[in-house]
Amino acid sequence: MKKLPAFLRESLTYDRGSEMACHEALAQRLSLDIWFADPHAPWQRGSNENTHGLLRQFLPKGIDLSTVSQTQLNDIARLLNGRPRKTLGWNTPEEALTTEMDNYSKRVALDS
Repeated sequence: MKKLPAFLRESLTYDRGSEMACHEALAQRLSLDIWFADPHAPWQRGSNENTHGLLRQFLPKGIDLSTVSQTQLNDIARLLNGRPRKTLGWNTPEEALTTEMDNYSKRVALDS
């Protein structure tokens, strides 16, 4: 995430899983706010829930991730980022990111 411009990494919202035990260090390293969704409130992290569903097509629940190579993970990310999404007006996440980056670069300092 450090490679993303700061305007794209202002905050993250997570559920309350143990994987976020070191959230304070992550927040400090990336200079961002981390928010936690309320328990049993999946609508507070809708894109997260949708992405989990898409990931399950490639990585079934309970899979040992230590058996999955970084190349395989990169391939999955490439496939998911190239898949059109209804919430993005049928653009791909890759296209949506490019549009956001282009729009940001066209803004002048006084616009923000």
